[in-house]
Order: sequence, then C-alpha cells, then structure tokens
Amino acid sequence: MPAHQATCLAIGSRALMILGPPGTGKSSLALALIDRGAVLIGDDSVLLEERGGRLFARPHPKTRGLIEVRNLGLVEIPVCEEAPIALVIRLDEDAPRYVEAAPTIEVASVTLPMLPLWPDSPVLALKAELALKRFGLSDV
Repeated sequence: MPAHQATCLAIGSRALMILGPPGTGKSSLALALIDRGAVLIGDDSVLLEERGGRLFARPHPKTRGLIEVRNLGLVEIPVCEEAPIALVIRLDEDAPRYVEAAPTIEVASVTLPMLPLWPDSPVLALKAELALKRFGLSDV
C-alpha cells in the first residue's frame, strides 16, 4: 500500500483528501473540520489502496492518530481506520472564484474530482463540506 503526502479526513462515510504546499493550512483546515464532526484519517501522510475502482485512505502507521497543531506541536486524536476518497481539495491562492464542474486528478491510478479552494477564507471548513456535498463521489 503506497504512502501519499496529504491530509485526509472522514466526513460521514466518505473521505476528503487535502493537498497543498507546506504552510497553506492543510492541518488547520483538518482541525476546523474535526471541530465540525470529521474524523482524522491522516495528517501529512496516508496509505492509499485501490479497490473496485475506488481509492481508499488509511492512517500511516508512523503518524497514526497525530495531527500537527501549529504552535502546539503534534497532538494525539482519534482516527478513522479507512474511508473511500470522494473528493480532493487543493489549497491554492489562485483558485478560481467559481466552477461549474470539478476538474479531475489521477491519484494512484484512480480518477477523482479535485476542487481548488482559496486557503485564506474564514469559512474554509464550511466550503470544504459544501464542496464534498456538491462535487464528491457518492458512497460506495
């Protein structure tokens, strides 16, 4: 099972994978989503496995249950053991203001919807949840 550098959370029965350059707020977005009920799969590293045309994310054993909280260091929190990735969010300062359809990205030979989001929004967690509802793949 290959490791992938990303932050990933379970929201309901689906996973949301967050990509972006260092310092763009991946872990901060993850914390905000956890505060809204999401469960961490992995921060900065997850294991990916393709099964039946879907891509599943699992915690990486070296970072399982740890999230980096800026100014506090690594903090232990509960994890979700596995969920199918339904949407990839890429934190991007040049994200378009509006999209009608999510572009796609290929990850571990699986095509997934990918939505760029502006990282400095005060309501980024809400936008991520709405993006999952609007553009995410349905439950398995």
